[in-house]
Amino acid sequence: MKAGLVVASATASFVSAADQPQWGQAWSRNLASQEKGLPDSFDPRTGKNVLWQAELGTDTYSTPVVARGRVYIGTNNNRPRNKARTGDSGVLMCFDERDGKLLWQLVVPKRWEDQYLDWYKIGLCSTATVDGDRVYVVSSRGEVICLDAAGMANGNDGPFTDEAALATSPKEPGQQPKKTDDGAVVPEPLSLPKVEGARAEVSPLDADVIWRTDLAQEAGIWPHDSSHSSSMVLGDHLYLNSGTGVDYTHRRIRAPKAPSLLVLDKKTGRVLARDAVEEGIGPNIFHNTYAGPALGVVGGRQVIFFCAGNGIVYGFEPIGATPPEGTVLNLKKVFQFDPDPSAPKTEVQKYHQNRREGPSNFYGMPVFVDGHLYFAGGGDVYWGKNEAWLKCLTFDGGADKPLLAWTHELNKHTLSSVAVADGLAYVTDSEGNVHCVDAKTGATVWVQPMDGAFWSSPLVADGKVFAGTRRGEFGILAAGREKKVLSTIKLGAGAINSTATAANGVVFFANMTTLYALKVK
Repeated sequence: MKAGLVVASATASFVSAADQPQWGQAWSRNLASQEKGLPDSFDPRTGKNVLWQAELGTDTYSTPVVARGRVYIGTNNNRPRNKARTGDSGVLMCFDERDGKLLWQLVVPKRWEDQYLDWYKIGLCSTATVDGDRVYVVSSRGEVICLDAAGMANGNDGPFTDEAALATSPKEPGQQPKKTDDGAVVPEPLSLPKVEGARAEVSPLDADVIWRTDLAQEAGIWPHDSSHSSSMVLGDHLYLNSGTGVDYTHRRIRAPKAPSLLVLDKKTGRVLARDAVEEGIGPNIFHNTYAGPALGVVGGRQVIFFCAGNGIVYGFEPIGATPPEGTVLNLKKVFQFDPDPSAPKTEVQKYHQNRREGPSNFYGMPVFVDGHLYFAGGGDVYWGKNEAWLKCLTFDGGADKPLLAWTHELNKHTLSSVAVADGLAYVTDSEGNVHCVDAKTGATVWVQPMDGAFWSSPLVADGKVFAGTRRGEFGILAAGREKKVLSTIKLGAGAINSTATAANGVVFFANMTTLYALKVK
């Protein structure tokens, strides 16, 4: 079967109607949608163009996805919906797409050993991926969890049946974490506490877990702050960034041989493949492994594109058949590209408080459109230099010979993925700007400032650009070469950290506390 046909056949089972079952279009990760008839303004106070709104926790960083009548989004547990599931936890909520009713929720307590392994009150930051009746998400503690999209409505499906234990903090009274000689807390296996009658204590509001894989135990990662992952399904396999990073000092890599890009069996959670230790990504991660992978076809050859935590862009071949039990393959590298050749490549952690020089890093995903790879990066928003850019690669010489087509400078830092539509590329930066650039040349078309830094990415749909800032301003701009603000609104409930999603004629987006569904009335 030709490579292009593999993608086409996988798409048929992945996308239903006008759903949006993962972050970005499958598999390009492009944040551009074909949805039409979307609103150009809204107002929650009057109900104008607001289909419904649903209460979340108090901190929300995850992007909503929509599939088969359900909306999924991660948040925290500061406003618990279940009195039996209290305490600081990461939560994945599942809402009815029609009216915003909460159908079920996954509640996973924080890692107890150290806040730098799982930052307090930040919630579940990863974005879910839906494939048929299965939902895949990476918890804040660094475990990949497969869920039944129906929740407990069709019973507690196995093989995992200890949902009550999963929702219970594993810390026992007097328990002390293990530490290295210089004081770093060692991530322990996420063993489940013993809960008497665990199956009986599961409520209809609980998620139905099919399997779970602890990446610290099964893949040897060192979690940092929280996982920011967006998985990608390809056939029977699940591709995802591992979330491995620095320790509490921000100056040490405790797991230098840990993988950055992983492949799991989507049916069982078994680790199948990883980037080879010889690639040397692990020791040179500057902060964390934030960016999820993308897929493209170059000259008939499938390539997994990956922006690693060491500031290098990689291309890998997808794996073929599932390897035998006990075998973990090394992903075959197609190419690597250094977008910041003058930056330091070794001992990078010593630059962690240097705002003038240092390595580059990525938060947003790569986007592959029409033979071009778009990615944004630069100095780390927390610790790195004040430098950011959007770059574009071409592959005219083949999949193994990427060439830099252009660079577009951004302001200070960026956490953005890219939206490409009608020959234009859209990206945000931490200085509160939406950039529209020519997708072929990188030339500035327009720049629109907004109130507050962007930690979210732009969504382009229906001739509009949807984007929200950390000061709670949500803007709807006209897409195209003419700069035009259609509407802006200040939402009073905190920052907007997640990217908007368009599905089935509705725009879904969240600020810290509320999920909104917008539709023209």
